[in-house]
Amino acid sequence: MTPARLLDRYFLREWAKIFGLCAVGFPLVAIILELTDKLDDYLSRGVQPGAIALGYVYGLPEKVFLILPAAVLFATVFTVGNMNRHFELAAGKASGQSFHRLAGPALIAAVLAAIAGLGLGELAPIVKRRQAELLGEREIRSVNSRYNFVYRADQGWVYAIRTLEAEQRTMNDPILEREGASAAYPTLVVQASRGRYSDTTRGWTLKQGRFRIVPGPDAALTFSFDSMRLRSLVETPAALLAEPKDPEEMRYGELRRYIEWLERSGGDGRKLRVDLALKLAIPFTCIIIAVFGAPLAVTAPRAGGAFGIGVSLATTVMFLTLVQLSKAVGAGGLLPPTLAAWTANIVFGAAGVWLAKRTPT
Repeated sequence: MTPARLLDRYFLREWAKIFGLCAVGFPLVAIILELTDKLDDYLSRGVQPGAIALGYVYGLPEKVFLILPAAVLFATVFTVGNMNRHFELAAGKASGQSFHRLAGPALIAAVLAAIAGLGLGELAPIVKRRQAELLGEREIRSVNSRYNFVYRADQGWVYAIRTLEAEQRTMNDPILEREGASAAYPTLVVQASRGRYSDTTRGWTLKQGRFRIVPGPDAALTFSFDSMRLRSLVETPAALLAEPKDPEEMRYGELRRYIEWLERSGGDGRKLRVDLALKLAIPFTCIIIAVFGAPLAVTAPRAGGAFGIGVSLATTVMFLTLVQLSKAVGAGGLLPPTLAAWTANIVFGAAGVWLAKRTPT
């Protein structure tokens, strides 16, 4: 094996040790602090210790997702800094390798961390709801029925349903409405006394109702029907049974559809669009922070571990502060939501490129 390969393996091994320690240790510290603050509340609700422990296990994906960029920063700064102090970088340069080549494994590892972050970003909303139920922060609902609820479907449809029985595959007194915009795209209202879902046809059959078409403010057509199947009514009983989620409990696709519905309804989706863009920007931060952290680690050649800790903590605080400011600016409409979410990455990416150019190779 060539010296370059040996040095790469050594770099990745040391980087992975620090990264794993930070990616697991920081969330555990956050959990301990949070648990110390909220334990009395959990116990007063009657939450059992086992449920509390399991609830925080479900909360780990979200905490790890948020801490990944900081873990990448600590791993990169400490690994490159230690190699610089122990003259391993100097030895690598003497063998004909540039600093950028020697620090290249950090970029590869950061890309892998970013991919892991994308996966955790999709997993975290799924388990967050279960965590809230275990910790008594959300009531556990019936899994078989639902009463007097509104369901916001795709393509602008809104369903108001008096009762839904999932086991019987039936609903009572459903009202389905799609708001129109013109005579070419009229408002549609369907009102029925009941409906039944067929697993064979994978659709609902509505019974004893009226179908109303409203092309304009002064015009309306109404038809009565004994039985009707509506192509847009494609949700299964299980899908209709699902309780509406908070935005932080939605995966990327779910949140994007929710924002589209909210804006069609006249709501302000700018803040949520910033949150949506952050679901991609935060994992990508791992790559940006590796580009920034590697040259930063060699700015003080004789500095020890305290320098690495100080630089990493200061950079993390600056980055998080910039993210919060950008979110506020994006929610206020001063910047486009996507640009606001990526502002911190752009700033630190530019700083990383500048540092990389100034670093002796």
